[in-house]
Amino acid sequence: MSHPTVRGVVVITRNGDRFDYSQDPITYKSSHTDSTPLGEAQAFQLGTLLRKEYFEPSSANYIHNVRNDLVDLDQVHARIKTGGEGRVVFDSTIALLQGLFPPTEKNTIELANETKVTAPLGGYQYVPAETVEPSNDRSLESWTDCPVFEDHVKKLYSSPEFKAAAEGAEPFFKIAKDFVFGRTLTLENVVSTLYDPQQDLCHRLPPTLIEQARHWANFHEEGVFSETAINGIGNIAGRTILQSIISSLERITYDGDPLQFLVESTTYQPFISLFAQTEMIKSDPSLKGLPNFASALVIELRRGSLPDNRDFLRFKFKNGTDDDFRTVHVFGHSADIPLTEFIYRIENAAIGSNDEWMKVCGASKLSTPAPWGMPGIPLLQGSREQSPVATAMCGALFAALFMLAVLAAAKFFKRSNRGRIALRTNGVSVSSSLPADLVANHDKG
Repeated sequence: MSHPTVRGVVVITRNGDRFDYSQDPITYKSSHTDSTPLGEAQAFQLGTLLRKEYFEPSSANYIHNVRNDLVDLDQVHARIKTGGEGRVVFDSTIALLQGLFPPTEKNTIELANETKVTAPLGGYQYVPAETVEPSNDRSLESWTDCPVFEDHVKKLYSSPEFKAAAEGAEPFFKIAKDFVFGRTLTLENVVSTLYDPQQDLCHRLPPTLIEQARHWANFHEEGVFSETAINGIGNIAGRTILQSIISSLERITYDGDPLQFLVESTTYQPFISLFAQTEMIKSDPSLKGLPNFASALVIELRRGSLPDNRDFLRFKFKNGTDDDFRTVHVFGHSADIPLTEFIYRIENAAIGSNDEWMKVCGASKLSTPAPWGMPGIPLLQGSREQSPVATAMCGALFAALFMLAVLAAAKFFKRSNRGRIALRTNGVSVSSSLPADLVANHDKG
């Protein structure tokens, strides 16, 4: 069935190219790194493509009623992972937004004195983005500081399958040692090996060496960041990003909410988990492994025509700058999946707050117990616990209102007592609210 109307889009993007980078093979703590000009160009190109696809009225996938001349900050939102490769992800997001909303002379204002002023750089559009810090929101980096995840990694390394693969990779590492310096060449550390060939030696690399490195890195990261069970610890990277995806899709479906385009800027780990959790790799095995730099997974929220005008989801994936968007299918569907079914299948696997993340990870350090989510959502659906912060605020507000009520009542009774003057005459009490002449005559009698 055709669902022609695109009501909104959620885009999950991977950062662009970067300089030398390494990760701890157990804890996945990462080294500092920076973007390369190539990486920024890759992200900018992705932004330009997304604009043509979803913000140009001539496109078949144009988002219904989205503003396309200037960015509407109520319709567009961007979230940036700042842990680990945070600086690279930040740079990539800014470059993507530059391609998505390029400078335009329409970004001009006329002052009261009839002077027209255009924004700098030919009408540059300044699009704000929300930085997601792991210290207070684990939705975009949930695998670090997670003891249960570290145990999962250790079990993988001690498994017979991994040991057999490590033995099979030995010929590759014997050749690679002449081209990689300062790194431990083992299958456990192969991801760092993949990104560290010396630039001056690249032209001397033996044939297929890069392809072999990629193969072993794919094997390694598939084992670490995916699992058969949708709610398994190996899928932790996907489980924490799911909550913001669900809440954003729910916001887009609500006609009273202006959100229509969300960018989730992150690294490669959530891609691997999501592909496994939604069973995309069953219908398209080529999705296994690490996505290339500047890859994007797009979730289109579409509405069908009568008689079935429900909301459906269509998934598309683009593997780096050399690939085109192609439709991929989830949960065994060969076409679009109803939004309600998608949420039903994944909501119990989603982790929606730091409290839930701590329980899953067996972590002992809590920064902020509040639920995660998009602005405008006070409490995310699927978050099973109310925020202690919200509970405390409600209690404090109730106490303040109660004290105001007590003070007001006390003030009222005090004034009431002043207004009543008891006049005792012949054993009868007379209120001061009686007419004065009546009181006087009574006294005379």
